[in-house]
Amino acid sequence: MKLLEQRILSDGEVIGGKILKVSNFLNHQIDVAFLDELAKEWKRRFADSKITKILTIESSGIAIACSLAREFGVPLVFAKKHQTSNVNEDVYSAKVYSFTHDQYYTVVVSKKYLNAGEKILLADDFLANGNALKGLIQICESAGASVVGAACAIEKGFQNGGDELRKNGLQVESLAIIDKMDSNGIEFRKS
Repeated sequence: MKLLEQRILSDGEVIGGKILKVSNFLNHQIDVAFLDELAKEWKRRFADSKITKILTIESSGIAIACSLAREFGVPLVFAKKHQTSNVNEDVYSAKVYSFTHDQYYTVVVSKKYLNAGEKILLADDFLANGNALKGLIQICESAGASVVGAACAIEKGFQNGGDELRKNGLQVESLAIIDKMDSNGIEFRKS
């Protein structure tokens, strides 16, 4: 999606060749109107999926998931990275490695909010190795829910997580796929 690619080029910053900082519009300071435009594109791509719920992991995916939930007219649920005192009931859980934080989290979703037969659209800001999405898929499978696809803003194509998920049959719709990035710039995958 050219709109996102242009925004990455104008406002993004590559750090060390592996980290793309988009904090000023996507995952720290949020350009809500911009995210709503992205959600319209995902709605077009998943128009026939009969989605009943959006699922993401806290925290950077929540803003994107909110725009998606509003666009699809369905609830949003987010997996918490730690079981807290206000999530003391039965939960579905999965162990997820975070590339950004270089650590493992056990993410949890209350069994009250994810049900058998639901059609789930996963959402996240970045897709690199696919660990977050794999954890969410595991949680959905535990609940008996169907994953209809994944809506990711930016995919690091050079880390192969998206390719692996697609090879396993998941519809992954990343609006910008980066095949190369370094101090010389960013190279997007041609559509």
